[in-house]
Amino acid sequence: MTVTTSPRKGLEPTLELAERLAAHGYTVVPHLAARHVRDRVHLAKIVDRVRAFGATDVLVMAGDAPEPAGEFEGALPLLRALAELGSPFAEVGITGYPDSHAFISDSATIKAMFEKEEFGTYIVSQICFDPQVTAEWVAAVCERGTRLPIHIGLPGAVSRSKLLRVSQRIGVGESIRLLQNDGAGGDDDFDPGPLVEGLEASVHERRNVAGFHIFTFNELERTEYWRQRMLAPVRSK
Repeated sequence: MTVTTSPRKGLEPTLELAERLAAHGYTVVPHLAARHVRDRVHLAKIVDRVRAFGATDVLVMAGDAPEPAGEFEGALPLLRALAELGSPFAEVGITGYPDSHAFISDSATIKAMFEKEEFGTYIVSQICFDPQVTAEWVAAVCERGTRLPIHIGLPGAVSRSKLLRVSQRIGVGESIRLLQNDGAGGDDDFDPGPLVEGLEASVHERRNVAGFHIFTFNELERTEYWRQRMLAPVRSK
């Protein structure tokens, strides 16, 4: 279970919730948003705290804070600092962007991912509402020589109006038009099923696809209900 970092609240709520979930027996993956880490001393304290509650996996990204809290402008410097601390986590996720990012150029996102590759053990992709675009990106990542497993970012069963707002805020690119054209102004829940089916047809033969990373946007109960419904036919076989 991953625990995200709010650009307004910072890392402390992330670590507190991860600690509580770990105490209940969940395997937790806290997000480490680089722009909320002040310096290497702060990072070392975070590492000790995360290891203390048993987490062996973190997902590292720049984060959406408008200004960095200290020396870490983005994910790459933080990844390097983690390596200098002896690579304390068995698994380290890095981010990738199948869609054109609304705020960052394609060349910048591609360059950043390949620079981060040596420090990561897997990739989590940003949400993209066009399965063909995602499939082409997965193929391109492999063709460029990256062999890290990819977990494709998937929105959960979130109200369409909320999903549209969040997607605009986090920089989902051109594929957001598919959500906008599909009645996103309403309050009915987005159904991830057709997106899953489109991705299955596009990427099922790709060996570098490890599965899905589901972004619930705090709609955990509804998303889990959807997930169990999707899994029911498979379990009945």
